[in-house]
Amino acid sequence: MIKDNQKLLNKIHLLMDAVVIVIAYVLAWIVRFEINKVSGGVLPKEDYFSALLALIPGYLLLYSAFQLYTPKRTTRTKIEIYTVIKANTVGVFGYLAALYVMHQEDYSRSMIALFYVFNIALASGYRVLLRDMLRHFRKKGYNLKHVLLVGYSRAAEQYIERIKQNPAWGYHIMGVLDDHVGKYVEFKGIQVIGEVDEIYKLLPENNLDEIAITLSLSDYDRLEEIVSFCEKSGVHTKFIPDYNAVIPTKPYTEDLDGLPVINIRNVPLTSGWNQFVKRSVDLFGAAFALIIFSPVMLLCALLVKLTSPGPILFKQERIGLHNRPFYMYKFRSMRLQTAEDEAKGWTVKNDPRVTGIGKFMRKTSIDELPQLINILKGDMSLIGPRPERPQFVEKFKEEIPRYMIKHQVRPGLTGWAQVNGYRGDTSIRKRIEHDIYYIENWTLGLDIKIIILTFVKGFINKNAY
Repeated sequence: MIKDNQKLLNKIHLLMDAVVIVIAYVLAWIVRFEINKVSGGVLPKEDYFSALLALIPGYLLLYSAFQLYTPKRTTRTKIEIYTVIKANTVGVFGYLAALYVMHQEDYSRSMIALFYVFNIALASGYRVLLRDMLRHFRKKGYNLKHVLLVGYSRAAEQYIERIKQNPAWGYHIMGVLDDHVGKYVEFKGIQVIGEVDEIYKLLPENNLDEIAITLSLSDYDRLEEIVSFCEKSGVHTKFIPDYNAVIPTKPYTEDLDGLPVINIRNVPLTSGWNQFVKRSVDLFGAAFALIIFSPVMLLCALLVKLTSPGPILFKQERIGLHNRPFYMYKFRSMRLQTAEDEAKGWTVKNDPRVTGIGKFMRKTSIDELPQLINILKGDMSLIGPRPERPQFVEKFKEEIPRYMIKHQVRPGLTGWAQVNGYRGDTSIRKRIEHDIYYIENWTLGLDIKIIILTFVKGFINKNAY
């Protein structure tokens, strides 16, 4: 039944996409030549519209190549829209290339640009409406996929949790098969309905749309046998590995001459090109910020010198990229103290060590501006996990799983944790979760987003003492 529904949905998509292409093209022609009262030049109307005979099948094939007709139950709306944009971008460049090859210099490029915009807007719009309609029906219990889980494990519990949290996906879990957990054991309303061998009886009944193999690590010796039987039955089979304790986020896979290799962690900044891009942005950004903030920094330096005896800058050992120590610079915001006093702990609220001007600088984050020098030196980046002192690194690496992962990238002046409110006297564990998310999901776009959020949310922080 689900397969038939998917085929019908694909036919609807194909038909709608064809209609949308025609509408977007006609709208582009009307806006370019009718509303603006611009002559069609040497090309008659028929020449423009005859191009649709190639555009419609060409774009439908392009959409298929970009997998816009595969099931999208669990795909985020913004990802589908982004895919529509990518497909249309390739399509319009192909269109222009074809015109160049055919020496069609008189063809209106502005009309093609309008078609590009209209087609993206209309194709994305109807997909959002269709997605919302399908999700509404699925919440009502229609168009459901019936799934059986084989194996009770952490992976099974996490799968059940996500399905329960997202009823619009349209998955109905019929139960779990497991050899170790007793029958009728329940998790989030889903019961263990029998042992793994029950699958040999349930599959021939043909009441299932999917099998999700969620065996625990101790049962992987049966994996090949179960996969083989499931595939013979013709039922779509998924494998959800129970290695979340080892690989807690999305793994990075590679093909080693036919041998699949799973990297424990995907770190985009291990790529030479990504490193070059990020370092280039750091150098340009830090130099630009030093010029812009130089009057503020000069004033702060003067106030520090006039209000408290001691040096203007304060340097403190921190742990950076690849666990290497470096000295991080700040405007001195405390009275002079011994190294022993300094190592005692973090600053607390109303800390008597903080000077008057220091309190203001810490609250507004101005004391961090000298770290722009650290960025130019290569110790730090504009964006990244905040660096910590050696004694706290030693403490946290024993207490917090995956803490040391943060040292796989350069520490930052600001970061994903900070713009999400985890700064100062806040949860270290939550901070690390956000740092790891940043490390594994780095893009230049994410860096730009963090920079914007840093300015939008302001530099003042209630947890900065």
